[in-house]
Amino acid sequence: MKKMTHRTSAVIALAASAALVLAGCSSTPETPADNGGNEAPSTELGTLKIATLLPHTGSLGFLMPPVQAGIAQALADIKAAGGIDIEIVAEGNEGDGSDMTVVEKGADEVVNSGATFVLGAMSSSRTLHVVDKITGAGILMGSPSNTATELSGKSPLYFRTAPPDSVQGDALANQIISDGKATVGFLTFNDDYGLGLRDTIQSVVEANGAEVVYGAKGDGNEFPVDQKSFSSEVTAIKDSGAEAIVIVTFDQINQILPELLAQGIDPANVYLVDGNANSFADVVDPGKVVGMQGSIPGAQANDEFKAELESIYKAEFGEDLQSLTYGPEAYDLVNIVALAATKAGATDSASVQAQLAPVTGANGGEECTTFADCLALLNEGKDISYRGKSGTGPLNANNDPSSAYIGIYKYDENNNPVFQRAVQGTVG
Repeated sequence: MKKMTHRTSAVIALAASAALVLAGCSSTPETPADNGGNEAPSTELGTLKIATLLPHTGSLGFLMPPVQAGIAQALADIKAAGGIDIEIVAEGNEGDGSDMTVVEKGADEVVNSGATFVLGAMSSSRTLHVVDKITGAGILMGSPSNTATELSGKSPLYFRTAPPDSVQGDALANQIISDGKATVGFLTFNDDYGLGLRDTIQSVVEANGAEVVYGAKGDGNEFPVDQKSFSSEVTAIKDSGAEAIVIVTFDQINQILPELLAQGIDPANVYLVDGNANSFADVVDPGKVVGMQGSIPGAQANDEFKAELESIYKAEFGEDLQSLTYGPEAYDLVNIVALAATKAGATDSASVQAQLAPVTGANGGEECTTFADCLALLNEGKDISYRGKSGTGPLNANNDPSSAYIGIYKYDENNNPVFQRAVQGTVG
């Protein structure tokens, strides 16, 4: 997987910014006294230094491209609007959940880089492993994809643009119930993300009268994250008679799915989640997974934004963009951090953090949907409410989006997930 690089130099100052930050306090942060609330922001901003901590290797590598595209497009849009200068000072590797030494090394790199903000990690388990080290160093940390409920309010310096598992779990569970499934089985890896999302889905389906017949919480059927063969697990869940099979993994799906099909399981009874609802064009023959469903947080990207992400990824990385998963969330992270720094008139972590919730509309403000429009309002001394591409609401007291959309997708003849509808949920 290619790293994010810039053509003119390995580290380049861009007129942009980088990271949505949820205010992780028990109340909305106060506006710093040096910017007195509605005064126009200072025009003497320094460079905002950003580091990334993303999966250059490991089981989440397939999610890197849309996140890279989202970051790149945000940087380009901020530069075009004449926004704050941004410098990418480090690109740490979060690696794979089976070897935490990789993310530990990556965390050391970003801490020592002088960054104001660290964008990442993508995996909840890797974030949980290093969040104390990064935020303990006084550095802002924000993820476009963390969903573990344990991360809600974890630190005033940690935030996310993805909703916690409670929102996605509720949406997918209700889809299963609406499909008339009375018995449910889970294939889940032993990971904070997997266990948390499984538990939420199980709770909702059981509350609606369905029975979990395999892989329930406490049954001990979870498998290690580095497992490669799943014949016995697929046989067991098939023998359980589960009408709905929910797979909560990352790229382990590439071994599980062919085994499911080989054992004759109807893909219309299979449900995926954001960690694995990818294209399977190169995994199984065309048409083999028609009717399989999955959930992915975020509103559906409009055609214009989709085209922008595809174009910039092709230009920057020389490859076609196969998925948009978490691209909008990464885009919004960058815009929100840039707007917060602009409103604060400063680029240190504490000043930026204090303005994160306000620029997303936690205190009200005039709605704006682009960095350029939001910047113009800030320059007029107005409060803003940034409404970005992911469709999330203002940041709440637990550093989570206060509301979010979950997309429900169904697989087509080309083994690609096709958007069906969006479900809006409120974050408690």
